Amino acid sequence: MIVKSLEFSSFRNLKDNIIEPCEGINIIFGDNAQGKTNLLEAIWLFSGGHSFRGSKESEFLRFGEKKSELTLNFFSQMREQEAKISFFGSKKEVFLNGVKKPSSAYLSQCFSSVIFSPEHLSLVKGGPGLRRKFLDGAICQQDIKFAVLLSKYQRTINQRNTLLKEINRHPELKETLSIWDDSLISLGAQIIFKRLSYIEKLRKHALSFHRGISGEKEELLIEYVSTCGASLDDTVYEITEKLYKAFEKSNREDIFLGCTNAGPHRDDLEFYINGLKTKNFGSQGQQRSVILSLKLSEAQLLWDYFGEPPVVLLDDVLSEIDKSRQEYLLSNTRGCQTFITGCEVPMYESEKNKIFTIRDGEVLEGFEKI
Repeated sequence: MIVKSLEFSSFRNLKDNIIEPCEGINIIFGDNAQGKTNLLEAIWLFSGGHSFRGSKESEFLRFGEKKSELTLNFFSQMREQEAKISFFGSKKEVFLNGVKKPSSAYLSQCFSSVIFSPEHLSLVKGGPGLRRKFLDGAICQQDIKFAVLLSKYQRTINQRNTLLKEINRHPELKETLSIWDDSLISLGAQIIFKRLSYIEKLRKHALSFHRGISGEKEELLIEYVSTCGASLDDTVYEITEKLYKAFEKSNREDIFLGCTNAGPHRDDLEFYINGLKTKNFGSQGQQRSVILSLKLSEAQLLWDYFGEPPVVLLDDVLSEIDKSRQEYLLSNTRGCQTFITGCEVPMYESEKNKIFTIRDGEVLEGFEKI
């Protein structure tokens, strides 16, 4: 997949412009708070997901503007295509090759990218929500139905939690709890099954990448930690049965606390290097290696799925890893169109690469001293 051009108007602080990146490495150079991450975010939004920064869509509009628009011309599936996203406050319109789509999730079937941002450096040590977000986001790029499942699950769990709080004041409502349980368990079992299927493929690639990073000295194991005890070999039916038991076990606690304590929204990932839990015993360098392995594996799985390399977005992360890991990352994304942001003087300049300088939201082609 190749970005041929990106046009943006009234998007965040970026001044209206159109850029034409090269097919190799594109370096986005500039001081902090000039708009480098905004440019990567504009590309990422065409992958069908929400902002990797957790931003609301209303925040994409430049201050004082009522409409913001992004247009991406790209080569994918053996042809040139065009996608457009228009933001109107909290609303948006999405077009693919001139045809209006219900949501941006449909763009992921034609365009995919992998984002590696400073937030991901906390994947190992941070909270489980970060790891679930990474896992679900990766699956959504391959499976549009998974995004629908997640949305239905979230709506249902919100409704169940509202009922749980009401039961404390109106005990007679307890009889209606099973209605929400049946729906939530059905959706939850499908989500867990898809997660486990993805983990099974992810861990094989991650093991190989981590061996390469560590010089064959370390073995990386990824485990899915399920609140209901689901395992890689389970069918959807078996996961459903385990979820029913987990819900029965936590029922009294759920009512007391007013929230649902079992299900995929409470599951987690754990990483082990040579049998030791990385979160507790891994050095900072080892944690960085795990994250590199995960993101490279995500890119490889997208490549396998689509039959062509995804676009790689590296948002100011090379400065956070040592030279050997930088070289490993760049050598293993060769073949992918890559966008790299940074504040330092670019060190990757060559005839095959292209440099853009950003100053106060203005994107200039070429390297200009700041």
